[in-house]
Amino acid sequence: MATVTTSLAEKAETVFTDLGYVVDRDGRELRAQRKWRNVRITPVDTPTEAPASGDLRCFVTWEDRADELRDRLASSEPDYEWAVIGIEENGGYEVHHAPQTPLPA
Repeated sequence: MATVTTSLAEKAETVFTDLGYVVDRDGRELRAQRKWRNVRITPVDTPTEAPASGDLRCFVTWEDRADELRDRLASSEPDYEWAVIGIEENGGYEVHHAPQTPLPA
């Protein structure tokens, strides 16, 4: 018997709403707004190409895929700030930040 789960988009919406953001759906993606921040949220069930542009982006996937997605994004070196949220079945989550670029000496 298959387990019924909440979609990644719904879980992402819950996470950002709990953090005080106003969340709107924009097709498959979500937009979260709070004060001056506008974050584009992309649920990622299966591997996809990283978007070419953006300002603040958050990719949401299942926790067991989060490290792989983070590594793939880091290797593509997108020209925007990003993070990955790994969602656990119990509703918990972990944020996997983009690697920090060392500051020049």
